[in-house]
Amino acid sequence: MKKIALLCLFLIACTTYSSCQNKAQSLSVKSPDGNIQIAFILKDGVPYYSVTKKNLTLIAESRLGFTIKDQPALDKDFKVVSSKNDSFDETWTQPWGEVKDIRNNYKSLTIALQEKGGKKRKMNIVFKAYNDGIGFRYEIPEQASLKEYQITDELTEFAMTRDYDTWWIPAYGDEQDSEYLFTKSKLSALNQNVHTPLTMELNDSLFVSIHEAALVDYASMTLKPEGLKLKGDLVPWSDGIKVKVSGALKTPWRSIQIADKPGDLITSYLILNLNDPNKLTDISYIKPGKYTGIWWGMHLKTQSWGSGSIHGATTKNVEEMIDFSKKHNIQGVLAEGWNTGWDGDWVKDGGFSFTQSYPDYDLAKLSKYAQECGITLIAHHETGGNVANYDRQLLDAYKLLQDNNIHAVKTGYVNKRINGKEYHQGQFMVNHYNRVMQVAADHKVMLDVHEPIKDTGLRRTYPNMMTREGARGTEYEAWSSGNPPAHTTILPFTRGLAGPIDYTPGIFDILFKNDSNFRVHTTLAKQLALYVVIYSPLQMAADLPQNYVNQPAFKFIEDVPTDWDNTKVLDAKIGQFITVVRKDRKTNDWYLGSITNENSRSINIKLDFLTPGKKYIAEVYADGADCNWETNPLPVSITQTEVNADSTLKLNLASGGGQAIRFKAID
Repeated sequence: MKKIALLCLFLIACTTYSSCQNKAQSLSVKSPDGNIQIAFILKDGVPYYSVTKKNLTLIAESRLGFTIKDQPALDKDFKVVSSKNDSFDETWTQPWGEVKDIRNNYKSLTIALQEKGGKKRKMNIVFKAYNDGIGFRYEIPEQASLKEYQITDELTEFAMTRDYDTWWIPAYGDEQDSEYLFTKSKLSALNQNVHTPLTMELNDSLFVSIHEAALVDYASMTLKPEGLKLKGDLVPWSDGIKVKVSGALKTPWRSIQIADKPGDLITSYLILNLNDPNKLTDISYIKPGKYTGIWWGMHLKTQSWGSGSIHGATTKNVEEMIDFSKKHNIQGVLAEGWNTGWDGDWVKDGGFSFTQSYPDYDLAKLSKYAQECGITLIAHHETGGNVANYDRQLLDAYKLLQDNNIHAVKTGYVNKRINGKEYHQGQFMVNHYNRVMQVAADHKVMLDVHEPIKDTGLRRTYPNMMTREGARGTEYEAWSSGNPPAHTTILPFTRGLAGPIDYTPGIFDILFKNDSNFRVHTTLAKQLALYVVIYSPLQMAADLPQNYVNQPAFKFIEDVPTDWDNTKVLDAKIGQFITVVRKDRKTNDWYLGSITNENSRSINIKLDFLTPGKKYIAEVYADGADCNWETNPLPVSITQTEVNADSTLKLNLASGGGQAIRFKAID
């Protein structure tokens, strides 16, 4: 009887355990500070995850998995084969960046899943919990039924629990990919796919941004709204397939940055930490700096990319710009329109040569002269979206740069579809952009990519990937309704969270002497402040050189560095204002940039970021008397005052204005 009773108890226990297994199984991991928790839930064989911060559920149970062409969906009938918790803590140094040293500290949970029936396919999910957010990715090992296959959908969800304010741009629109003004609306009001980073705010006390990291051989993720739920939606190939897989697969990390203040999103380095360390053995040619260029004149229509009487990229013009840059502590000169292919409808044809110069541009002579002057000559590769043409010439194009000691190039992909059919953000172009990045590294060339794939932190792995556009930049001021004053108070919290932006600030001819139909929608002082507020290791002094002559405010552009030891956001409100300070990596100097939207405002700031006990001269570039962006944008007040870490300054920002300060350490 005793044996029968024990057997019954055993059977009951097994049945109960089996029933629990079939209903729900939960595993979790917490951030190092214990505030953020990721829970993995397997419910009736279906995988979910959720995220909480302290006692607040940020993301409710959200689906995971895939649908695959000509196979059952990889999203159910799973069992947990194994799970592993781990932790990691290191501090690594950026060769260049907005901060020198970054701590990479997380706790992880890796879960191995396998289907209980059918083909018994395997899938792993890796979660990482940081103090500033989370990341997770899928890993599908190569297996008999998953050697060559096509993903038709990624089922990842982000089931938000509150109706956040969101700042967004559309993922599929008529403009050039991601070059839109941001719209603010409630999460529940979204009615179309949106790009990431998608930044959300709850009651001025919680800030969340969804993006991705380490995008390699996969499609970019957009977000499809479904009420308060956001579903990951991959950018397709022209044939409708989302991702074409050969062998084992590791997806990009799905990243969620979480902060109590908006500025903490900017100083979160979660995206970089989710990328692999530097793979380049030689980074001696990688040098941040400022540059001028043959560029703004084309947008003002006083110069041309193509040949003719106003051709911009001539030997004479570039030599003059090299001389100007040498005189004014600017490290590089960009020459757009140097190569043949610009005549005619180049957007339609895209028939560029990347090795043949126009007759009035002597590449070898200019390269030699630039080197003698200590200036980096920046080449330009516009494709017009004809990537097939660029790919055919890729190795020859970069060999030409290397042979002429040209270590920087700006690339461009102006067209709504690549090769007439593919999206910029689909797997085809993800692989192209990454291939160019690696070919450039092989030939010791830095990249500034326009019309780019979105930044996902690969600059950590390939630090020759310096900066990119991927935003509505200054050029729109020259021939459209322009960028309203609030635009640059939104960018740092949205597109800027992905990585550096080549926004091309520094326009002094705000009201365009040659064309009254267009103008820049800032004050002149705000143009200076943008060098600190919008981060890029390559910053352009974008105006025509003659507009800087006899302008005392130009000294700030001469002085301001582009490589930083530390960055702090002193105060900010998305869409209204932001004040940023950054410490120069080479000196003890700090620089401040503060900007506002269309409203004027006064901001008191404490200077406790300065080194205690040390004195500084604050060189202040402020909006002048009666200054405002609409009718009187040019006055700049330049003053100096002695300060220290105990000092407080009052910043008076005009409407659409800003203030830039250099805190020069007194030896």
